[in-house]
Amino acid sequence: MTIGTMDKRYLRSIRLLAECMQLFEKKSSARVRSLGFTDSQFDIIATLGNTVGMTCKELGEKTLITKGTLTGILDRLDKKGLVERTRGDNDRRQLFVKLTSAGERTFADIFPQVVQQGRQTFGEYQEQDFVALERELLKLKNCLNKNI
Repeated sequence: MTIGTMDKRYLRSIRLLAECMQLFEKKSSARVRSLGFTDSQFDIIATLGNTVGMTCKELGEKTLITKGTLTGILDRLDKKGLVERTRGDNDRRQLFVKLTSAGERTFADIFPQVVQQGRQTFGEYQEQDFVALERELLKLKNCLNKNI
């Protein structure tokens, strides 16, 4: 079986997309680790930052971290004094998570640093580059969503 031209084009594009994502994650992860956090810990701090907090279910959905993994990460952030968990008033089964004062200070300190590094990574990009990239990524996302 031979691979057709469009198949080759598709495979090349998917590989390039995966390589870009891996390189971006590698760069971002190095910065987050240099600040003393894992990617997942930073994801939680960044998601909770500038919010009043949210349920564990909401946090899991926004960060794409599974429930089992989320519990361990929250335990470690709790030990660092960065998050607090409380039970819901109406539903005691519901766990609410928010940043502590120390967590808010940490967010205010580290989030801009990570964003700044990301901004530098895309330093050569102009407005029209971002518009074109977003258009193509949204097109890809819509194609992928059709098959779910």
